[in-house]
Amino acid sequence: MTTTTYPLVWDLETFFPGGSDSPQLAAHLDQVEEKIASFEADLPHLQTPQSASVAGEMLAVIERLKDVATNLSEAGATIGCFLAQDTTDKKAALLQGRTSSLGARLGTILMTIQQKWSQTDADVWQQLLASSELQEFEFILNEWKEKAAKKLSQEEEALITSLGVDGYQGWGQLYDLLIADMKVEVNVEGEIKKLSIGQASNLYSHPKAEVRKAVKDALEAAFTEKEEFFAKTLNHLAGFRLAVYKKRRWDHVLEEPLAINRMSKDTLDAMWGAISDGKAPFVNYLTKKAEILGTEKIHWHDMDAPIGESAKTMDYQQGAEFILKHFKAFGPELESFSRRAFENGWIEAEDRDNKRPGGFCTGMPVSQESRIFMTYSGSMSNVSTLAHELGHAFHSYALKPVHWLNRQYAMGVAETASTFAEMIVADAAVAEATSKEEKAALLEDKIQRSVAFFMNIHARFLFETRFYEERKKGVVSSTRLNELMAEAQEEAYAGALADTHPHFWASKLHFYITGVPFYNFPYTFGYLFSLSIYAKAKEEGSAFEDKYIALLRDTAVMSVEDLAKKHLNEDITKKDFWAKGIALCHKDVEEFLSLV
Repeated sequence: MTTTTYPLVWDLETFFPGGSDSPQLAAHLDQVEEKIASFEADLPHLQTPQSASVAGEMLAVIERLKDVATNLSEAGATIGCFLAQDTTDKKAALLQGRTSSLGARLGTILMTIQQKWSQTDADVWQQLLASSELQEFEFILNEWKEKAAKKLSQEEEALITSLGVDGYQGWGQLYDLLIADMKVEVNVEGEIKKLSIGQASNLYSHPKAEVRKAVKDALEAAFTEKEEFFAKTLNHLAGFRLAVYKKRRWDHVLEEPLAINRMSKDTLDAMWGAISDGKAPFVNYLTKKAEILGTEKIHWHDMDAPIGESAKTMDYQQGAEFILKHFKAFGPELESFSRRAFENGWIEAEDRDNKRPGGFCTGMPVSQESRIFMTYSGSMSNVSTLAHELGHAFHSYALKPVHWLNRQYAMGVAETASTFAEMIVADAAVAEATSKEEKAALLEDKIQRSVAFFMNIHARFLFETRFYEERKKGVVSSTRLNELMAEAQEEAYAGALADTHPHFWASKLHFYITGVPFYNFPYTFGYLFSLSIYAKAKEEGSAFEDKYIALLRDTAVMSVEDLAKKHLNEDITKKDFWAKGIALCHKDVEEFLSLV
């Protein structure tokens, strides 16, 4: 029995009391701006290192960067939380514009430092990296040097960053505004409800087919009505990005996302190749689900439909206790950390109007805390999402002893920690099932994640890759965007679909995120990579937690290929590695099909 009542609404007062009107927040941003202005004033005096004797001076610059970046990030993350919890918070939207501008200025400072230091003579550079002051930053500093070599002059890059505030970043913020402004009316069992996009999307798991169909129709109609707004936004985001790539003479749109994720093209190709080879069991699953629901092929609105009446539900308190119980079985640190998150109000889970759709975890680098955002409605999928975001938060916690500069991990490995936590909970739910029907429903919840990562994410990747190629030749119409999305979904789902969601490109926030291009394949990477880690954890039991934390601490200081080699002794540039993880997912399908 649950003995603790965990808050459903997060605590943001601990950072800046008073919400977006906080005087402390205003003063904090003023201080950050003063520090940035002071940094900018000193930049002309920054010299390219001529000898190893300046290692201490370089360390001082790094510490100054840390101070400004962490304080700006603390404010920016809090403001992002204000907007997520209330999309009508106009003051927060204005503050977000200010932090974007400050972030651009800080980006220019960082780029200037990188370019100055990248010109260091090779012998001097090696001596600097061997110094006691800079040795721990060897990987990051080498990465900076390589990155600077691929970019334009300092002045040109500064201009791009500056123009991006009202151009590139501005279009991304416009998308958030467009989505926040949208409401759809859905007939839910005789009651007409006016819902946000996030609330409506949650109804895709409603037990009644007519409700799910009504949601799909309402969302398609809403996005059809606004498609020209979204098409213009997406085209301008891509256009800005492509113009920058062309100026830098980057031939392929994947050059930047692969570099950001510290991943080789060989690894990405091997992963998608293994997935394409292994889709048949998931097609069988989708066909069986369609049969259970009374159709020949699966409809888009039925993808998340519960099968039968045995789909397990848990209220928020029960979900929290379930997660904590099974995190404890993995290791004491994960459990105690997550309990603190629940007890101290780190999680925003309330189901209410004016919240943005989706879920996220954001770190507060000064306070050394995290905040988790989602809308919890009681499904096992919600429990999995909550575990997923706690996995992200634990990753940040694991990196607390590490210097700020060595904490900047890429998205692919970020999704490793989150999906690892999700798997602990999903496996536990299946193991605790008390009937064949419940076990089938919970297995299906696991399989749905495999379908999401191997098919839905693949469709996003195919769409985005092809869209960018067409965008190079000119603006892509909304009609063509719909066609590209439908074609990508048909291919990625290997012919299993009865219909598609043509406006998915408009509804998915990930296509409009400016911070990270191709916000898709790292999810699948993280999912499959974490399967290997999870297999080792099951072999070794609670003794594995220390090794897991060691792996997490290495995620920001090596390529994914080296990380896999060091901690898993695997070559992830070969399809064989990925096929092993996919085979584990096939077993879930086999068991599910035997039950139904």
